[in-house]
Amino acid sequence: MVAMTKRLKTFQVVFTDPTKTFFCGGDVVSGRVQVEVSEATRVSAVRLLALGCAKVEYAKGKQRCRQEAEYLRHEEVLRLDSQPTDSDGSVLLRPGNKYEYTFGFELPQNGQLVSTYKGKFGYVHYYVKALLERPQQPTLECKKSFDVEEPLDVNTPDLLSPTGGMKEKKVTCMFIPDGQVSLNAKIDRSGFCEGEDICINAKFENTCSRIVVPKAAIIAKQIYQANGRTKVFRQKLSSVRGNHIISGMCDAWQGKTIRVPKIKPSMLGSNIIRVEYALMIYIHIPGSEKLILELPLVIGTAGLGSRSNSVSSQEGSVSNASQSWVSLRMPSEPPSYCDITRDCRLDQPLTPLLDDFDGEDSPIFMNVPAFQYPPLPAYAEVDICTDVSVNDPDPASIA
Repeated sequence: MVAMTKRLKTFQVVFTDPTKTFFCGGDVVSGRVQVEVSEATRVSAVRLLALGCAKVEYAKGKQRCRQEAEYLRHEEVLRLDSQPTDSDGSVLLRPGNKYEYTFGFELPQNGQLVSTYKGKFGYVHYYVKALLERPQQPTLECKKSFDVEEPLDVNTPDLLSPTGGMKEKKVTCMFIPDGQVSLNAKIDRSGFCEGEDICINAKFENTCSRIVVPKAAIIAKQIYQANGRTKVFRQKLSSVRGNHIISGMCDAWQGKTIRVPKIKPSMLGSNIIRVEYALMIYIHIPGSEKLILELPLVIGTAGLGSRSNSVSSQEGSVSNASQSWVSLRMPSEPPSYCDITRDCRLDQPLTPLLDDFDGEDSPIFMNVPAFQYPPLPAYAEVDICTDVSVNDPDPASIA
């Protein structure tokens, strides 16, 4: 609500369905402009302007880069129903009455709009603005914002296909070769929705003399273009890590999962603002640059994602994880008495191995899984002394 002067008591825009959180392409945006005056006021016209635009602004040295793009523009003159007008089209509004100017317009079809967005160096904004014109007086205005969300379906053949890659890097120490580090990773698809798990199958190999750590993270890339320049802002959203890999060893991830957090879908329709996502699988190498493999992701609109594929992927990952855990050290049958004294715990330390500080990461600690000792084999107590003859000097000879 906007109270502008003593002569204008109420001036506001109200949508027909105030509970509607967002609009899509092809939807009808409707509502009314409410006007109340405290004394008789003559109104020449009430105009409506619906606008949707994107704006980018950032500093590049001493230069300010600015760029704008328009995606929606709708203008109309609103009329009062059953209200007499003068010869010049003006209307006299009297106090004690509540006047409502109704409006409605249809948004362009899907693919022509860009979702509402607000980032570090730009935004996409939609709003409805009402302008009240009065003779020989300044024009009054009020506006109401609304959100637009373009649906993005990830159930397409391209996004449901597996994707992966391979990277390797030669490590040196004071210009002396020190072996190499390599990774080979694959995911079952590249289209996901928030809340789904990304299953990673990867193999890591370390032939250098250093302790390396495999990691994975979901990265958001905000790309802004203005005045022919491009600015990229990267942000880590969530991450997972594996166990350290010592020299001459390798490690494998079989269905290791990382969950897609609550984020906005990918924004690919704007020519000045783009929001892209990627799964970054990398190896932290102390004293050297990381070995990085980026797999592009497309985050779709919630409710349009391939939940069935996600469930099957999770079931497969759980099955693979359970098989790998069973094959770790769990015996298939009860052990004999000579095996009971063996320590079945994984021989891993509980103290940090090295200071692997990677941004917001913490030093490396080994993840020691909880391991239960296998149960003792079944047995029965027998008192062998009851069957020993008094004249027999050697009880051990009894079977």
